[in-house]
Amino acid sequence: SAMDSLTQFVLGAAVSTALLGRKIGPRKAALVGGALGTLPDLDVFIPFDDPVDSFVYHRGWTHSVFVHALVTPILGEGLLRLFRGLRAHRWLVWTAVFLCLSTHAIIDTMTVYGTRIFWPVYSDPVGIGSVFIIDPLYTLPLLAVVVWALFRKSWTPRLGNWVTAALLLSTGYLALSIAVQQFVAVKANRIFLENGGPPDKVYALATPLNILVWKVIGLREDSYDNLYISLLDGPGPAEIYTHPRNPELLSCLEETGTFQKLNWFSRGFFTTDLIDGNVVLSDLRMGLTPGYAFRFVIGEMGDAGIRPAGPERLLDTVRVEEGDWDWLQARLLGRPGVRHAEADLLDLSGDSVVASCSSGGPAAG
Repeated sequence: SAMDSLTQFVLGAAVSTALLGRKIGPRKAALVGGALGTLPDLDVFIPFDDPVDSFVYHRGWTHSVFVHALVTPILGEGLLRLFRGLRAHRWLVWTAVFLCLSTHAIIDTMTVYGTRIFWPVYSDPVGIGSVFIIDPLYTLPLLAVVVWALFRKSWTPRLGNWVTAALLLSTGYLALSIAVQQFVAVKANRIFLENGGPPDKVYALATPLNILVWKVIGLREDSYDNLYISLLDGPGPAEIYTHPRNPELLSCLEETGTFQKLNWFSRGFFTTDLIDGNVVLSDLRMGLTPGYAFRFVIGEMGDAGIRPAGPERLLDTVRVEEGDWDWLQARLLGRPGVRHAEADLLDLSGDSVVASCSSGGPAAG
């Protein structure tokens, strides 16, 4: 998203200004770093055969620190030729290039989507989920010093101090987010124990734009819980919503490559629904129920039963439901709230589907 790209630009620009601003001036250093910080995301232009591949393989090799180490000398030498003021400082320039690229990958790993930061040594995405993809408290201090740097042709120690301070502050915020995530997970496990027993897997995720309110997914074989926790919550009943996962819809689709990729990428945090005769798989980690950001049609219900279909991305969902901002505001302040978008779903859940597999037709995947 654009805001996400802004974050990557200002982080690269701040890193580069801190390291190279003294040598080539803040403005040039900020522009160089911003460009380098955006570079790994050029992988969005790599064409993929199907929508599932472009979903699960995004943030791939261009985000690997090993690849960054390999391209650092090439980009570094280019900068040495471009700027006379850098010629005597090869190691400094290479360090700046590597850090502009790798810090991009590092903040991507902080989000839930994850990043293949250690490809090809460890090729699964690493995704912590302790910050939302857009977090003003992280981005604004960096944005402020970068705007200042872009208006300054010549270096001043004062600017240097502020850039360093902004980098320390934003990095400290990320460290804090991981500590809060651990705290929330412990609290969530306790709440699940008191409310019907521990789920198979628990994942605490920051909600949009903040690290005060958390969504914790409690995953079970045939259902999942969304538990919302605010750091300012007082004593009182927990805000938990339970939804069906309809695993029976998948019995015919578990062998398909499409399902296996989505299962792997979501780490098992998915749900399935029957929508207009289509079997739709949603990644539970991204977006608030029911407005999941990533939903794919992977099967269809015919007369003979369910058979593989697609895959195609389902784009019919509203990201922010009515009343969500009021709900989030109340929860930020630690006031109890009901997320109507989810509470209403609980009344609507229909009968379960008895699914059989269709043997006819070509197998997809």
